[in-house]
Amino acid sequence: MQMLVRHLQRQKEAALARHGLKLWEYEILWRLRSAGEPYRMTPTRLAQGLGIHPATLTNRLDRMQAAGLITREHAAEDRRSLLVGLTPRGAETWAVVIDDQREAEATLLAPLCAEDLGELAALLRVVALAVEKDGPPLMPHVD
Repeated sequence: MQMLVRHLQRQKEAALARHGLKLWEYEILWRLRSAGEPYRMTPTRLAQGLGIHPATLTNRLDRMQAAGLITREHAAEDRRSLLVGLTPRGAETWAVVIDDQREAEATLLAPLCAEDLGELAALLRVVALAVEKDGPPLMPHVD
């Protein structure tokens, strides 16, 4: 499994490089996208979800805003609250990288027939549920 994970990680890194993204930029785009429409959240919630210090996030958001990937604006309902959101360019960049990842995963699984894929998915679900039973969820929860 570790070899397959490393293979997919190399594929992801190559896709990020093709699109001029660093892993931390992708993670911020992914976190915003996973928040659902309108793809915005507070910097505090974003930092917590990413597990990084707010000061580190501020520096990263400055760079991403300058690159046109995100916006930062005051919330309409509370001008004291700041919201980080995806720009159309940020959303498009995220979608292109995700498509590259989906393609890499499809290529990896291409030797399996539909029945094998169903069996693999069922077995992986059993393993994931067992891991989550004894610890935190594998997929981070987005409020």
